[in-house]
Amino acid sequence: MGNSPLTRPGVVDFGGEGPPIVLLHGLMGRARTWWPVARWLTAYGHVVGLDARGHGHGPRGGPWTTEQFVEDTASLLRRFDEPAVLIGHSMGGLHAWAVAATHPGLVRAVVVEDMAPDQRGRTVETWRGYFESWPVPFQSLAHVKEFFGTIGDYFVECVAEREDGYHLLADLRDLYEIAAEWGRRDYWSLVDAVKCPLLVIEAEHTAMPAGQQAELAARVPDGRHVVVAGAGHVVHRDAPSEYRGAVEAFLSAVLGR
Repeated sequence: MGNSPLTRPGVVDFGGEGPPIVLLHGLMGRARTWWPVARWLTAYGHVVGLDARGHGHGPRGGPWTTEQFVEDTASLLRRFDEPAVLIGHSMGGLHAWAVAATHPGLVRAVVVEDMAPDQRGRTVETWRGYFESWPVPFQSLAHVKEFFGTIGDYFVECVAEREDGYHLLADLRDLYEIAAEWGRRDYWSLVDAVKCPLLVIEAEHTAMPAGQQAELAARVPDGRHVVVAGAGHVVHRDAPSEYRGAVEAFLSAVLGR
């Protein structure tokens, strides 16, 4: 396996043997939110999760640019002896295809979950009011689960206990800066540079601009697109069986397993 990726803070080794499979979480998440997915992914390879900069135990401080996140991911991938499969949710999906475009020798295939390449004109102000309405600090982990409902288990992984209760691990000011970049630029040029197999999993109830995820897959030579009925943005939590079926079919084709 060469140098262990566990020598880097913010890396979670979920186990398994074989080709590296690296999990990239969405905005506000962390690597450990992938645990339910990682359990079955270990049948396909060595599964590793990465805390993005500003999240979990990842590096603190910017720059909060896609290029910096790409380099953070590439530095982990260089520790493996062979190209990795990148599986990314939302922000992590963007970073996954951006790494594949700019470091093709490091990436074997990509799975993108509910992320679009062009969100120009969107503003973080629509999110700011919602985020700042949260009852932080949460009084208990049960409070976190109750507040977030069906994806409460996901957000339980994204908080830490302090003396007065549970707070988000990520700083909202950093998150606003990260998301603001998506409203200023598009990423089609990076999509067009992806040459490896790519699967796009879109939520039926996505908040992404209509049609873009289908086009994302269509513009990659070996791109595939599926829409998961009934699912919201966190497809792997809302529809775990459908998500698993799509990913396993893709990995079986890509890895020959």
